[in-house]
Amino acid sequence: MNNDRVIVVGAGPVGLTAAMLLAEQEIPVVLLEADRELSDDLRASTFHPPTLDMLAPYGLTERLIEQGLVCPEWQIRMHATGEKAVFDLSLISDETDHPYRLQCEQAKLCRLLADRLAEDPAVDLRFGHSVVGLAQDADGVTVRYRKDGVEDVLSARYVIGADGAGSAVRDALGFAFSGKTYPETTVLVSTTFPFQDHIEGISNVSYCWSPNGNFALLRLKDFWRCSLYYDPDLTFEEATAGPRVQAQLSEIHANDAAYEIVDSRPYRVHQRIVDDYRDGRVFLAGDSAHLNSPSGGMGMNGGIHDAFSLVEKLAAVWRGGDPAMLDRYCRQRRPVAETAILQQADRNRKRMTERDPNARAKALAELQAITGERARARDYLLKSSMIEGLRQAETIS
Repeated sequence: MNNDRVIVVGAGPVGLTAAMLLAEQEIPVVLLEADRELSDDLRASTFHPPTLDMLAPYGLTERLIEQGLVCPEWQIRMHATGEKAVFDLSLISDETDHPYRLQCEQAKLCRLLADRLAEDPAVDLRFGHSVVGLAQDADGVTVRYRKDGVEDVLSARYVIGADGAGSAVRDALGFAFSGKTYPETTVLVSTTFPFQDHIEGISNVSYCWSPNGNFALLRLKDFWRCSLYYDPDLTFEEATAGPRVQAQLSEIHANDAAYEIVDSRPYRVHQRIVDDYRDGRVFLAGDSAHLNSPSGGMGMNGGIHDAFSLVEKLAAVWRGGDPAMLDRYCRQRRPVAETAILQQADRNRKRMTERDPNARAKALAELQAITGERARARDYLLKSSMIEGLRQAETIS
């Protein structure tokens, strides 16, 4: 039994970031991941300016930019008419070293982090280890895990649960995950079709109202990701059927040939949050603590911000600081998740799922008014880029 370490559960972007930050502080880490190898699922693909600022000192932002696509603007538009409100991120160039969104698959960040950690003697990466329980006392935490059908235990001073929406760590703590599930099924489709050559004035990140609903187009280096939203009256099978996906893509732009599909995956969108991010020596971060609509691309970024906030406090306590400062992690991060992430993502979703033409026209006019005034546009971008939420957190003692 060895308590002189931190156990991180989950090898997604949040867990891997936390492990890297701990290792940078020369704190021993064991990272447990249930899957047998690193996931290459596309999942999140938007990196916001402050996240790029945070990752830059570790050489990660530069590597991500090499593999991704810099997007200096994003837009909300009426697809049928081309009317739009365009948000120019250069307006906040005095607030960040990276005044743009970077479109890059989260799997690429995970690979960079995993390769880095594999070479770090302070880190023990263990894939195929599923957490099945934990217990803690005043001196440490014991994690029970299963590997190849055999159960065993590990101990540590602290545990970070970054194991996603179905978090085993959260379940082991008995924490409620309050919230809701949206009624519609979303299908995330990736295609090599060059929308930029066929839709005039489209931005690399575009949220669109269409006559039959809404969709989002997010461009990556080698393909476009299309979030297709369907009527909740459709069955899951109807919403995800290949011919329907092709028909929905053809509504975005009529294509003589079938669209080449790189990846297609359905998912349901949740809005949930735990009451507390901490129970003694165990902490939650990222999707294990909060889930939100992907509209606005804030989920992964918020989880990475969790990791930076938590490790800063853990490292200080590790070196003899007052353990009471660990409570500041939840005090700072939960309000940001609730208001600046969940509520904002919910507002984004409600705006884009609006079907009434008059309400859509009013919303677009309001957005165009914002983009037409520098000060208002700047304030809007500080919120949507997650900079204001981070500032608010820093004011909480």
